[in-house]
Amino acid sequence: MISIEPNQLSTAKLHGYILGAVSPRPICFASTVDKEGKVNLSPFSFFNVFSAKPPILVFSPARRGRDNTTKHTYENVLEVPEVVINIVSYAMVHQVSLSSTEYAKGVNEFTKAGFAELASEMVKPPRVAEAPVQLECKVNEVISLGKEGGAGNLVICEVVKLHIKEDILDENGSIDPFKIDTVSRLGGNWYSRAKAGLFEVQKPLTTLGIGVDSLPEEIRKSKVLTGNDLGILGNVENFPNSEEINTFIHASEELKMLISENNSESIHKKAQQYLREGKVDQAWKVLLGK
Repeated sequence: MISIEPNQLSTAKLHGYILGAVSPRPICFASTVDKEGKVNLSPFSFFNVFSAKPPILVFSPARRGRDNTTKHTYENVLEVPEVVINIVSYAMVHQVSLSSTEYAKGVNEFTKAGFAELASEMVKPPRVAEAPVQLECKVNEVISLGKEGGAGNLVICEVVKLHIKEDILDENGSIDPFKIDTVSRLGGNWYSRAKAGLFEVQKPLTTLGIGVDSLPEEIRKSKVLTGNDLGILGNVENFPNSEEINTFIHASEELKMLISENNSESIHKKAQQYLREGKVDQAWKVLLGK
């Protein structure tokens, strides 16, 4: 066994050890607004419930380790002390990951990640319509834990209204863990699905994905591609060029025939197959090969 004092480690190494050990962690998908009413949406895995009456949730948008800057969510709750905590299901996890991209202040991550805004009833920030549970909260207190990069900021929230989709309830009116199908975070790129175990999602730390809003309309409105599929497609920075697309398509008789038939559903199913195999570039080449 190795034994280490925290001050002997870099922030990144300490962060990695702690997040790898304290896992899995539930995900707070927080929507906030600034004083001008501009919306922000971001996930946080420093999150949990700490009281039932009053219903208290706490999450922590930590200071960035690389440059000690603060996150828009933290700045927003200081300006407008309200937040909606949306629960993350497996069906939306890739879009949630895309929303963690470091977009500039004022960019609406609802739009970038392809989520629909749903007006809240008791607070200003909107809810994520796709989330199975949406918790409208007032912020009771924000506690800063330090001034260095990596330091947390505890946002203590009191739930003032709950919204629960009926299709996740069992016959007794309780939340069915299989139907809600929540996910949680581990270390690195790893997640856990409550009913199926571990899976990996590449975190967009160094990329600036084009966003779901930048996808061609036919792809955005596909009857085949899921929200997760769109989230993966929207996490690329650039489309493949025409030469790359043509070379890829003409190397396969199957793909040449598929494209020549010009059947959107079949093309989208083939792209989806590539996405399931983790071949995002190939999926894009099929989708753009029409």
